[in-house]
Amino acid sequence: GLGSSWDLAPDYRSILSISDEAARVRALDQHLSTRSYVQGFSLSQADVDAFRQLSGPPADAQLFHVARWFRHVDAILGGPQATGPPCGPPASRGRRAQPQWAPPAGSEPCQLRLYNSLTRSKDVFVPQDGKRVTWYCCGPTVYDASHMGHARSYVSFDILRRVLRDYFRFDVFYCMNITDVDDKIIRRARQNYLFERYREKQPSAAQLLEDVHAALQPFAAKLKETTDPDKKQMLERLERAVTRAAEPLEEAVRASLVGEELDGRVQVLLAEAKDLLSDWLDSTHGSEVTDNSIFSQLPKFWEAEFHKDMEALNVLPPDVLTRVSEYVPEIVDFVQKIMDNGYGYASNGSVYFDTVKFANSEGHCYGKLVPEAVGDQRALQEGEGDLSISAERLSEKRSPNDFALWKASKPGEPSWPCPWGRGRPGWHIECSAMAGTLLGASMDIHGGGFDLRFPHHDNELAQSEAYFENDCWVRYFLHTGHLTIAGCKMSKSLKNFITIKDALKKHSARQLRLAFLMHAWKDTLDYSSNTMESALQYERFLNEFFLNVKDLLRAPGDVTGQFEKWEREETELNKCFYDKKAAVHEALCDNVDTRTALEEMRALVSQCNLYTAARKAARRRPNRALLASVANYLTHMLKIFGAIEEESPLGFPVGAPGTSLSLESTVMPYLQVLSEFREGVRSIARERRVPEVLQLSDALRDDILPELGVRLEDHEGLPTVVKLVDRDTLLREREEKKRVSQPEGTWPGVC
Repeated sequence: GLGSSWDLAPDYRSILSISDEAARVRALDQHLSTRSYVQGFSLSQADVDAFRQLSGPPADAQLFHVARWFRHVDAILGGPQATGPPCGPPASRGRRAQPQWAPPAGSEPCQLRLYNSLTRSKDVFVPQDGKRVTWYCCGPTVYDASHMGHARSYVSFDILRRVLRDYFRFDVFYCMNITDVDDKIIRRARQNYLFERYREKQPSAAQLLEDVHAALQPFAAKLKETTDPDKKQMLERLERAVTRAAEPLEEAVRASLVGEELDGRVQVLLAEAKDLLSDWLDSTHGSEVTDNSIFSQLPKFWEAEFHKDMEALNVLPPDVLTRVSEYVPEIVDFVQKIMDNGYGYASNGSVYFDTVKFANSEGHCYGKLVPEAVGDQRALQEGEGDLSISAERLSEKRSPNDFALWKASKPGEPSWPCPWGRGRPGWHIECSAMAGTLLGASMDIHGGGFDLRFPHHDNELAQSEAYFENDCWVRYFLHTGHLTIAGCKMSKSLKNFITIKDALKKHSARQLRLAFLMHAWKDTLDYSSNTMESALQYERFLNEFFLNVKDLLRAPGDVTGQFEKWEREETELNKCFYDKKAAVHEALCDNVDTRTALEEMRALVSQCNLYTAARKAARRRPNRALLASVANYLTHMLKIFGAIEEESPLGFPVGAPGTSLSLESTVMPYLQVLSEFREGVRSIARERRVPEVLQLSDALRDDILPELGVRLEDHEGLPTVVKLVDRDTLLREREEKKRVSQPEGTWPGVC
């Protein structure tokens, strides 16, 4: 090595002074031969300088000491003519250095962007506190069954939440509210209570007919005033149904019928006229309902049904659930502070938000989301509620655009004590108070349906920023798109109102979720037979791939056999695999574009299928490890999307929820033995030409095992493939196969 620890002896200095280079080299070699026996010997800086004066290594092979050290110095310092500092550490340290390292240029990583309704553009998502994300989502108003419009919103937000949490690894704190105090709930609860009380009194046939005719009079006036074509059509249908049901009862009364026949006609009319009578009873006796418990029973029931529906759809429960009825004290305090800040005013027992004062205040803006809708009185009145838009209530406001923070309760409405008299919360204030209590002055994400942008969310923003005196209560506002039914608005009047329970009778939760995944979360989704057929085809396509990979992995083999040499085909498929993973990542960064992500996943499976088919055609087994990696990746992504409902090591679960793992691991070994036994019997039957045995073997495959959810696939020259498939799917496949094979113009069973 090179060093400076060895001191030069006086005779060594005399060697360096020899003018003849050949003589100096011989003397130097003699001197080095003596020093080489010294333990820890290394050249000093003076030695290095001496070697750099030599023109080259000695030609005499006997002078090997000088030759060796010359080459050593030359390799490190670049020869005797080298100038300037050497590469790496200085020569005085005497150690050979690593060359300088240059990092790769790399590529700019794509950033997650979300469509923000506050800017109407895709903004880079930057949480306020590292990886922690605070998120508030507007929940349902629970007064009726949850429908597909609810599913559109909450399944879509569930997908977004899962992707942010499980793919981008954010720490998401997700809050959702339940609106259990609302004008719709109050009216529906009163109507249900009054109708049941009326039914329990068992009115006579004559009394019922009299009451129905009395109810039809204001109903006819309401029908005449209705301008919305869908609502008018629904009211006309109700009027016809009540009239048809009343006619048989009127005939029975005229004929003086009694007993079961009369009672039956009474019950028919009660059922058909329930909505009509409920509305009439509410208008005449609604103010008599004063028990607050009556107004809590209805939302409790429908909230429970909502949670059941969400669980059936595999929607994750929120981290925190808030109910308006449980946050009334916080809402009162919230309203009071808005008033103290100068943005609210009391009027006749109610409290209103002063939109003019707020809009003219420095640092504030009213109508951030939909500024063009400010002043839309129809939308504003819908936001106030049916029970709160009387002429008297409207006259209490300083401006028509002002909205209620707190409503003075009228007779027949629930109420709570407060500084302004007994009353109840306004609709918009509930979310501000509950979200502000839990998430503070600024949250990362606020979500809701597209139709909530104005006035609900714009009013939320205004009153919250008035409370906190800031301009950033919400950083990113996400709104899910509308849902239409076969191109039409979902409406009871159009008889296309589909509850979640009804939808789940026709399709599984996974199929519904795949349909949502195949559409952008912020755009309108059309729930139709075509939409669902696309989802079913996608599910079948992926499931067949998973079943094929499972069969491949079940094939016997030793431990080392799972690692096979890669040929050109494997290298190309692996490149496609990584390209598709990158494309999926880019799609998810682009506003969580699950539609493109699913298409890239489909393309990856198509390439795997082509590779597998080519291998089988060449009588070569596909690479199990590579296909397993692809299948595991797809399974992982589908779990992130919530399309695989439970723990499944690979692919879609088989059987009922909670049974798939035990079912597949338990029965597959027996099915594999059965398949191998059948294959042996078929081989013998072909050799000995016993067609009856072959027919029995085909019957086992085509008729018996499909009834048990088992599919056998025979391939010439290859082992039979065994797959566990949903029984109904197999039976549909069997019927379709029979239909296709049926000669044209004939019917099954007809000769």
